[in-house]
Amino acid sequence: MPDNNEMANRLIAERKAVEKIYQAFSEKNPELIYEAVTPDWNDIPLAPGQAPGPEGLKPIIEGFAAAFPDVQIVIHDLIQVPGQIAVRAEITGTHKGNFMGIEPTGKFVSIRLHEIHQLNGERITTTWHLEDWFGLFMQLGQFPPAA
Repeated sequence: MPDNNEMANRLIAERKAVEKIYQAFSEKNPELIYEAVTPDWNDIPLAPGQAPGPEGLKPIIEGFAAAFPDVQIVIHDLIQVPGQIAVRAEITGTHKGNFMGIEPTGKFVSIRLHEIHQLNGERITTTWHLEDWFGLFMQLGQFPPAA
């Protein structure tokens, strides 16, 4: 059984990994993802066309940076137990580039985000997430074109 210092260090390492995944978006630096997740990280659910693992998230980060150049993710709540962290966060940005087939509107948007991360003591192994896409499309005044 780990002692108090070992447990504290583990909790700090896990929290830093979770904060790093959001930092990758805010700093528009997809390479930071490798400091946050394991090579076999499981992202549930995958976005349409998203490949699995950290390589699959890199284009998502790049797409957000292109569509919302001032993108920021703010963590409002973080609840942690060893091996799991729940996050309530908000993605904000100004729609200045094509996003999901929607041409730039110039509108400032806010997207609610809820995630549960499973960790191995150092990095995220699995993420379950839910974003308020309906709320985003309502703010933009349109939905993505049908496939």
